[in-house]
Amino acid sequence: MRANTHSIVVGYIAWLAGFMGAHRFYYGRPVTGTIWFFTCGLFLIGWIIDLFLIPALDREADVRFEAGPKDYSLAWILLALLGVFGVHRMYLGKWLTGLLYLCTLGLFGLGLLYDFWTLNGQIDTENRIARRHYAWSH
Repeated sequence: MRANTHSIVVGYIAWLAGFMGAHRFYYGRPVTGTIWFFTCGLFLIGWIIDLFLIPALDREADVRFEAGPKDYSLAWILLALLGVFGVHRMYLGKWLTGLLYLCTLGLFGLGLLYDFWTLNGQIDTENRIARRHYAWSH
């Protein structure tokens, strides 16, 4: 059984703004997150249905993404609240791009869009690298 990488509580909190696709991005579904963003949660119908789908989305994310030292929920909260300042990138150890985001307000917003699409993959990669490094050192 895989470790719990995503929080169902954070998923439901993101669902509150889910008509904008927040919970779908959080669970690693950027295509449908973008569709939800531009269609107001698939005309609110998809948003309401997602209220019941969140447990399944959470389980799928737990299977799909690697657990490790970088916490998915914390990184997503940092992106949502402080993304324009690059704090989520600094948390991931990407200090150079974090400072660049800080000076350019998230690369003029384009970097934020990129991170909404790829943050789960970035965290997954960092956790897999940490796991391999740990395996090699022990």
